[in-house]
Amino acid sequence: MESEEIRIRLRDGDFDYEPYGVKYVKSGGKTGWRAPNSDDYEAQEKARERINSDFELSTLLDVQRYIGDEDRAGPYGVTKWRDAFTPRQLVTQYEYLRTFKEFEDEILSDEGENEGEAVLTALSLVASKIVDRNSRFSPLDTRLGNLGNALGGKHFTLQWTFVENNPALGFQDYNDHLNRVRDSYEEIVSYYNDEAADDVRVSQSDAANLEIDSNSVQAVIIDPPYYDSIIYSEMADMCYVWLKEYLSSIFPDIFRDDLTDKDSEAVANVAEYEDVASSSNSKSDLAAEDYENKMKDIFQELYRVLQPGGVMTVMFTHKESSAWDTLTNSLIRSGFTITSTHPITSEMPHRTDTQGGGSADSTLLLTGRKPHSKDEHRDNQSPTLWSDVRADTRAVAKDAARDLLDSGLSLTKTDVIISAFGPTLKVYADAYPVVDDQDQEIPPRRALEEAREAVTRVLVDEYLDGERLGDLDDITEWYILSWLVHESDTFDYDDGHQLGLGLGVDIDDIKRSTKLWGKKRGDIQLKTHEDRVQDITLPPEERSNRTPVDPEALSYTIALDAVHAAMHVYHKQGEDVAIDWLKERNFDTDAGFKATLKALLQVLPKNSSEWEAARDLALGKAHDALGLEFTPTDFTNASDDTLEQSELGDHA
Repeated sequence: MESEEIRIRLRDGDFDYEPYGVKYVKSGGKTGWRAPNSDDYEAQEKARERINSDFELSTLLDVQRYIGDEDRAGPYGVTKWRDAFTPRQLVTQYEYLRTFKEFEDEILSDEGENEGEAVLTALSLVASKIVDRNSRFSPLDTRLGNLGNALGGKHFTLQWTFVENNPALGFQDYNDHLNRVRDSYEEIVSYYNDEAADDVRVSQSDAANLEIDSNSVQAVIIDPPYYDSIIYSEMADMCYVWLKEYLSSIFPDIFRDDLTDKDSEAVANVAEYEDVASSSNSKSDLAAEDYENKMKDIFQELYRVLQPGGVMTVMFTHKESSAWDTLTNSLIRSGFTITSTHPITSEMPHRTDTQGGGSADSTLLLTGRKPHSKDEHRDNQSPTLWSDVRADTRAVAKDAARDLLDSGLSLTKTDVIISAFGPTLKVYADAYPVVDDQDQEIPPRRALEEAREAVTRVLVDEYLDGERLGDLDDITEWYILSWLVHESDTFDYDDGHQLGLGLGVDIDDIKRSTKLWGKKRGDIQLKTHEDRVQDITLPPEERSNRTPVDPEALSYTIALDAVHAAMHVYHKQGEDVAIDWLKERNFDTDAGFKATLKALLQVLPKNSSEWEAARDLALGKAHDALGLEFTPTDFTNASDDTLEQSELGDHA
């Protein structure tokens, strides 16, 4: 069945829900699984009948969803929020809502207005948490057989295998969520004591319009939205629509709208500009401009409330240069002087806004200062030529990278690059405004690109055992440096493109001819030898024309092609054939071939299939035939598993 046909069937409601299995609690608290039976099918049908016959249920959450730029559920017919739930999930959630409403007046009467509203608010939070693991967006955690959470990623994705949970008992039930809400509340309250009562003020308001006196605050700490990393308001809708059902009568002003406010949010939301974008102003450009302007307004408001000489610390983890470019422009336009940066390994790997996207593994704390006097303000400064700034940005970036590498901090290579952004931005900000010899303003992005390239060279010296990759062809060097810097086969397109330009390679020009990379949801995904080399065991006329590397060629202009072809021959035909193949092409004396193989062993993830293929080629008789001065064990830690060459039978 074609994928479009499936989407049409789902949009038209031409489908049924099919139980896969039922998890249950046995005596003693242990769990088990059983196949669905007639009772389970009957329960499904009863839920469907109740939805159709109960007026309140038939209209519950009859609210149009906000379909964002990367929403993956809308095309399958999930256009209203009630569509995000099966009949049984709706009935389950409705029963808790109905009971809440039944006791609402009693709680307000017994506890009083303030305390009663607090209790009801806490109970509504419990309900909105249960929804996270009881929807068509909530996957089954197949590793543990547990409930997955719908908000575990950046998107609303329709799950083919999802969970219907019974919150009354069993797995992450109502009491579990109630305890979590209560514990969180009690922890917050523990920070508040009578002695500090007069000094503590808690408020919720627009960060660009604070009810705080000018020049009255000594320090500000802000954790702003990370550009386009996640559209918080869109994700919040799932909880908002339920909270409105619970609390709209108590807090009518807060829940007067059907959905959360998308217009006022300080994020780069391209979906908001779908209808107004043009060839001269793309939706990405318009979204970036909107984010920059909103962040400028926020920073200007924080600048206003800070005392002269006061400091503001900004937490930021985004990896993309465009995000930093926009944030820096906002800071500088607001009047702040960037003074220092501090990398801190703090991000939790399962945080919603850090999974598989724009966020780095560490937080960078960037500190800006409000000048003591107007004389310090950069508006009084004359433009600085980019040619006078460029060398300084590279020098401070290199120094920052070396300091971090020597510090012993647990940072990824991407984080080392990002951590060098701070000193680089300080140089740029001190020289602001920066112009070229045509008097055109140079954006912060150019300084960050210089920093990225400079730090990459430091990483080469640090991690590639002194290899002179510059002696290799540019395409091979780009591939190796991509693995070195990102430590993953998938990373942001902009970062990969900029790295290529720094080496003289336009990666778009080589995409089709080399098949070195492909796109995965807008990101770059590096390809392996299995993706690129024609099958040598097939007759030439039967080999795929989608794979560009011919394993029977006698020479290669790209060193990586030669190594990938050798890995393929070894895997398909064994070590002895591979040795003859290598000698026939003089790779036993080819310095570029050996340097590429060595670099791959240093940058590929240990024990990945690609690393193991390179390892096999560099061990045993092939190692001696090539005259290699290294072995794969040179690039592993003592704690790594002992390496053994694969048996020839593995490659039959």
